[in-house]
Amino acid sequence: MSFLRHIRACNSHDPAAFRPFLIGDSRVGSVRHAFADRLADFPAAFAVAPAAVRLASGLDGFEARSDAVAAVVGRLIEAGDIPRLKHETYPVMPHWGTPPLMALDRGAVPAFGVTAFGIHVNGFVRTAQGLEMWVGRRSTDRRVAPGKLDNLVGGGQPLGISLRDNLAKEGAEEAGLTPEQSAAAVAVGAVTYWMDTPAGVKRDVLFNYDLELDPGFVPRNTDGEVAEFHRWTVAEVAARVHDTDDFKFNVNLVVIDFLIRHGVLTPDDPDYLTILVGLRQ
Repeated sequence: MSFLRHIRACNSHDPAAFRPFLIGDSRVGSVRHAFADRLADFPAAFAVAPAAVRLASGLDGFEARSDAVAAVVGRLIEAGDIPRLKHETYPVMPHWGTPPLMALDRGAVPAFGVTAFGIHVNGFVRTAQGLEMWVGRRSTDRRVAPGKLDNLVGGGQPLGISLRDNLAKEGAEEAGLTPEQSAAAVAVGAVTYWMDTPAGVKRDVLFNYDLELDPGFVPRNTDGEVAEFHRWTVAEVAARVHDTDDFKFNVNLVVIDFLIRHGVLTPDDPDYLTILVGLRQ
């Protein structure tokens, strides 16, 4: 077993199986060839060619684009081409920090290969014996990775809310964090990956935060998404990641990044440099 296998599992993208999805001259996603052919049934919204899929040129402005694509997504859900709406909208933009060109329901993001952003919080405690981490176990009714281990806090980044406000919201819901505790979380970078799935491609950017917590704090879930919490030594967490598949697939990457930054995973590991590069493909 190894740390590197998790990075390779999350970076399983085959570019030859997809074609670019563009809005104007900006590439905002990737669609499977079969899905591109399906989009050709909706010429009012999409211009489909062998080299790329473009949003129809007559759709100008954020609202017009969002409404046109939402109407098509509704039809595709009825036909079974997209699983379901999640009633949470994500921004569609060529790069982080640029104005969104349209909105897209989270349930359709993989089909269009749009970059999805999220926040993950490593909650940790300093003890006389060394660092310990808070680890959540996902509820068994979760659609994705039921029962798997998770970060203290994690969630997607919807349209119309700042990263900090989203962190405070998710922190309160998932772990009972106070606003003051959430505000103390330190931004420490991001991990990225491209992962092909039956639904399309997960092209994700996870913004990572470290949050040092008081030894007396015990997290409390309020939204039903976490079944239980554990506080483990960082060595035990590292062993779980290295030796098992107990953690949710992408959480492994967030934890590996934590282990590197806190000197637990060192250049003594022969895969060290490959891991460093792989966390930010």
